[in-house]
Amino acid sequence: MNKSKKTVTIFGIIIGILVVLVIAGVLYNWYTKKKENEKSLNTPEGVVGIYVDYINNGQYNNIYGILTDDSKAKISEEELVEKYKDIYDTLSISSVEVSNIRTEKLDTDNSNVTYTTKINSIYGEFSFENTVSLKKQNDKKYYISWDYGIIYPNLTQTDKISIEKDSAKRGSLIDRNGVLLAGSGYISSVGLVPGWMNEETKAQDIQKIADLLGMTTDNINKKLSASYVKSDTFVELATISKQKLTVIDGLNQIDGVKIKDISSRVYPLGEKAAHLTGYVQKVNAEELEANKEYDENTLVGRTGLEIVYEDRLKGQNGYKVSIVDESGKSKNVLINKEKVDGENIKLTIDSEVQQKVYDQYAGENSAEVVMNPKTGEILALVSTPSYDPNSFVIGMSSQEWNELSNNSNNPLYARFLRSYAPGSSFKPVIGAIALQTGTITGDEVYEASGTSWQKDNSWGTYFITTLKNYSEPANLLNALIYSDNIFFAKTALKIGTEKLEEQLKNIGFENNINFEMNLAKSQISNEGKFVSEVQLADSGYGQGQILINPVHFASIYSCFVNDGSMIMPYLEIKRNDTTGEDTTDGTENKVTYLKENAFSKEVVEEIKSDLIQTIENPNGTAHSAQIQGLTLAGKTGTAETKSEKGEDAKEIGWFNCFVADPNSNNQLLVVSMVENVENKGGSGYVVNKVKKIFEDMR
Repeated sequence: MNKSKKTVTIFGIIIGILVVLVIAGVLYNWYTKKKENEKSLNTPEGVVGIYVDYINNGQYNNIYGILTDDSKAKISEEELVEKYKDIYDTLSISSVEVSNIRTEKLDTDNSNVTYTTKINSIYGEFSFENTVSLKKQNDKKYYISWDYGIIYPNLTQTDKISIEKDSAKRGSLIDRNGVLLAGSGYISSVGLVPGWMNEETKAQDIQKIADLLGMTTDNINKKLSASYVKSDTFVELATISKQKLTVIDGLNQIDGVKIKDISSRVYPLGEKAAHLTGYVQKVNAEELEANKEYDENTLVGRTGLEIVYEDRLKGQNGYKVSIVDESGKSKNVLINKEKVDGENIKLTIDSEVQQKVYDQYAGENSAEVVMNPKTGEILALVSTPSYDPNSFVIGMSSQEWNELSNNSNNPLYARFLRSYAPGSSFKPVIGAIALQTGTITGDEVYEASGTSWQKDNSWGTYFITTLKNYSEPANLLNALIYSDNIFFAKTALKIGTEKLEEQLKNIGFENNINFEMNLAKSQISNEGKFVSEVQLADSGYGQGQILINPVHFASIYSCFVNDGSMIMPYLEIKRNDTTGEDTTDGTENKVTYLKENAFSKEVVEEIKSDLIQTIENPNGTAHSAQIQGLTLAGKTGTAETKSEKGEDAKEIGWFNCFVADPNSNNQLLVVSMVENVENKGGSGYVVNKVKKIFEDMR
């Protein structure tokens, strides 16, 4: 026998032994349980214990084995099992508990056991007291003298369980001013009444309807030819969002079309807040099976805040569980549980701002965060391109789904949840770290390096380049004004690997950010650390493998107006625990920081002053953002991303901007990221869009 065959044989023997041991264990447990049950049959209380055990394990057929012979003569095993299933399975019983057991011995062979039963079901719990008669058989063991009343007092053969459900209303998502973002509303049910149609133009009209609804004429004609259809029958063709005004207007011009309002979950802002609100859908078969409280019409959150707040939005259904006679008349109410409607959740979002920002970026691949940097309230959270969440509630055709899911611009992708290379918008962070660690001072001047530089020839052919060769001193202020890559590459090298990693982790890199929605981590690199000198240098100006999430970025920039502390961004309006009132005025005792004292007050004041100059100085990269009478500070960034497919590099444009006046009544910070700006003017393209946001909100 060769070695491999010998190994297989030994392995087979081991498996065989294990199988034998498992079977032996099962048989031993069965035998032990059988002996325990036989012993329990010696006492009335023991029989009751066995009975309850069988119910808890759903072993209704085993109950038949502990009935007296007289009882078996009155009911078959099949009938008994069916009755228990009708009662206990209908209630979805999770457990049956008995307590307060009292035994009354009537004579040598007969006893009564009285006990309290508590039944726990998905609809609630209920208790009752019952008495079971037990009788010794020829084997001198006790058996149950069974009747229907053992299941529940006074239950008869024809009684059944009735469950009346009072569905909880799903809560709403509303903006800071009470405007509905997601909640109960109406959609349009579109149908045809055959008798109202113009016979002369019927074929053309059906074609028009098909085009407007994205259906086929064959599908419409099939619905019209159904056997139940009469001349005055409303034949539903589709349901559509009431926001589809052009479609509805077109349908109203066609003879025979009738449009009715039906209630539904609606998203009034549609695509403008889709990635924020997310959407709901009806439960699927697996969810329906897993959760007995659901029915086929139950809506559950699938994405966005609908799933984040699912447990609070869904509420709790009410139930009235009764025993009814064969005519349906209630005999006993077992459970009467009042429904609890879902919670209405008020958000910091301003729907007007949300819509205006979306309109600015419609058609782009972008992410925008608009925040009050003093309080952390998110006023708008936008991702473009987008989709209509109403379509997921109403239902969409496979063609519509394929067009959406296969779109190369990824409209389903919530960009504000992801992380991206920040480019030069990251330079203020490196500058702040350098000042905080004493690596440089604000007036420190580097040697002029022109537009191309490498540390030494150990870098081979790799050079760091920058766009502008300026004549002013290469200090922090001018490096920010002119967006000097070389200055910040040198600064990153001077800070050093360990210190820069430590400082970045201190402000949230490589960590999960505490935010209502699941944000991608901001990263130092794919490995979580700097792995080369070149990567460290590139990271100094927001390249390398540095990635940052836009919401996290907004928190970092907030330190420039909060004396060095990073505000905690949030989406849900905070409440005063005592008064229950909204707390949105940003007073100090109501503010939470993501990182308190991330930088000193002196450091952030210096960086803020320099960022004001990137806008106000004519040479500043963001000079076009200047607004008369409003002091803004900010930084542009253009990050280069290379495709693994070897395609030409793409550019991501950033502009992070904030109101620099700490006494302003209109505190505002905008973080904006736009993909594919390489042929649009780079980050300058983004500057003009952000400027419009500040102008609109003055």
